[in-house]
Amino acid sequence: MSEGSAPPTRVSVVEDQPALLHGLVKLLGGFPQIDVRGEYSTGEAAVAGLLAQPPDAVLLDLELPGMGGIDVIREVKPKLPGVAILVLTTFDDEAKVYEAVAAGASGYLVKRIPVERIVEAIGEAVDGGCVIEAAIGRRFWNYFQSLRRPPVEQDPFGLSPEERAVLAYIAKGLSNAEVGSLLRIERRKVRTHLLHIYQKLGVATHVEAVVKALKAGLVEL
Repeated sequence: MSEGSAPPTRVSVVEDQPALLHGLVKLLGGFPQIDVRGEYSTGEAAVAGLLAQPPDAVLLDLELPGMGGIDVIREVKPKLPGVAILVLTTFDDEAKVYEAVAAGASGYLVKRIPVERIVEAIGEAVDGGCVIEAAIGRRFWNYFQSLRRPPVEQDPFGLSPEERAVLAYIAKGLSNAEVGSLLRIERRKVRTHLLHIYQKLGVATHVEAVVKALKAGLVEL
């Protein structure tokens, strides 16, 4: 690692199929920006391990023996709000996607996508972004459309104009970097705005913020 460069992202992997777990860990090990710190094959082991040695990000399968992936998220996320959890699974049901992300997941990736995309998604999630794979993204955002209410003039949450602009772009599925480029502000400024939005709306995730804003008529998709 060169002087001044960012340290590797600490990643834990939760997968019950040994061959997939070993293969994914081996592939991730080929990227210098990734440091695999934990490997777990059950939800119970994952919760214990993640709480004992928190990583920066988690790749989590939903289909686990015993405690399922969504229950893992519900156990871990309130205690480790800074850890980005990316669901990596075969599920492509938008309701299941919503349930996982609403529980606190930072995104949803379908298995067997290129490892380069997984590494890219980890970076986006750790940076505060919400990652929804294109294969299921359209149905996911269509699900959001069903929650939409007519626009309102009064904002009950007291968002600033720039915060509303950030929220509007996030609702359309843009990454933090894309929002920053459109608004001509730094990506870290986007993240700061999101933290303020979460506080004002009383939520903890992108999805919760978008759902609440849609129900209040503050944003459109």
